[in-house]
Amino acid sequence: MTQQPQADAPLAGRHIAVLLGGPSSERKVSLVSGAACAEALERLGAKVSRIDPGPDVAQVLAATKPDMVFNALHGEWGEDGCVQGVLETLKLPYTHSGVLASALAMDKAKAKAVLAAAGVTVPGGGLFNRHDVARDHVLQPPYVVKPNAEGSSVGVFIIKEGANRPPEEVGAPSWTFGEEVMVEPYIQGMELAVAVLGESNGPRALAVTDIRASTGFYDYEAKYSEGGSIHVLPAPIPNAVRDRAMRMAELAHTALGCRGVTRSDFRYDDINDLLVLLEVNTQPGMTPTSLAPEQADHVGIPFDQLVLWIVEDAYARCSAGGTA
Repeated sequence: MTQQPQADAPLAGRHIAVLLGGPSSERKVSLVSGAACAEALERLGAKVSRIDPGPDVAQVLAATKPDMVFNALHGEWGEDGCVQGVLETLKLPYTHSGVLASALAMDKAKAKAVLAAAGVTVPGGGLFNRHDVARDHVLQPPYVVKPNAEGSSVGVFIIKEGANRPPEEVGAPSWTFGEEVMVEPYIQGMELAVAVLGESNGPRALAVTDIRASTGFYDYEAKYSEGGSIHVLPAPIPNAVRDRAMRMAELAHTALGCRGVTRSDFRYDDINDLLVLLEVNTQPGMTPTSLAPEQADHVGIPFDQLVLWIVEDAYARCSAGGTA
């Protein structure tokens, strides 16, 4: 039940539609993120309409008449610029990144090109036809195979050193993640994450988290199953590496044209002192125990205040002359 707005509630009188769920492979995660954000918005005094969007989302939003949209979708369509284009057409303020940044960040190949040009260290490798990848090694193992436009480590394979065969699953008829896949050298070491807030005076990295997956790889199960991973915050790394990761995350946020909150994922090879940015997430998980909210809380921004900041950022962007 929606709580009655309090007199001092910062979002009293606001009507916010929360998009959650959606059609992507990350639907379950989005439902959890969206529910947590909707509850926070209600605690902040807003009237909240929860919308699980389908093909008629434009008509539903037009009928709902919200002041703005809190986008809690993850993955294809909700995170790749498509729903952002719908919201631009409807002239509704919305949270997180705009059309171009969302599309760029979701396309791993194009994002890598932009980031490399900006001076961000990214993995080697490139795009290959999935049937070629399934037929024979296209890189010397160890290497990683992943969809070019998915999130949450969906459809990722690690081919270990000495492996006799490539990932045959990539060539199967059941593969639904596109005809081209990204193949990159596997980087040994630590899995790190940095959340960034796109503040008015420039992006601000919050902290660095060391992610330790119980499975040895931070895949979908490790990310979202209970006990699948441990978050060590702050990461036990040298100060120089911490600073490098935070500056690189801010640079990536700017290079892709992101807005609101993002999360950059890294691999750090401590033996060779190699820090590589794997990808930028423009719609990071938004539960109180997700990486970005954990880092925000670590620097003194509780979950509800983070949600409020995201909303105020979207309103300010609209009042400054646009929703993009």
